[in-house]
Amino acid sequence: MIDFIAAKYNYLIVVCLMMIGFYAVIAKHNLMKKIIGLSIFQTSVFLFYISMAKVKDGTAPIIWEGAVRYDNPLPHVLILTAIVVSVSTAAVAIALMIRIYKAYGTIEDDKIREIEAGDSGGSACR
Repeated sequence: MIDFIAAKYNYLIVVCLMMIGFYAVIAKHNLMKKIIGLSIFQTSVFLFYISMAKVKDGTAPIIWEGAVRYDNPLPHVLILTAIVVSVSTAAVAIALMIRIYKAYGTIEDDKIREIEAGDSGGSACR
């Protein structure tokens, strides 16, 4: 059992990070905490894809004499692209959060809903 856990510890870390990020996105009311939770969740997905790309006894995809097994470079390239997208997503989310703070004076989800409910149909944006 210990050998199995030691061989798959990276997948256990991925699951833990994924659940921490998912909990933060679902349970927290602060918008900044939701953005951080989303970033943690995205990082766990990156680690998962990189862990799957590793081949036992694999080498870099360069022609070596006698090398039979190669690591697949495609998941690494895709993850580099996904990292750029995740940073861009976080930047846009933070910019939107700043606009929400300027409009409502808070970044708490429940307080924004209260303000919207008490607005009686008018626009809360100033």
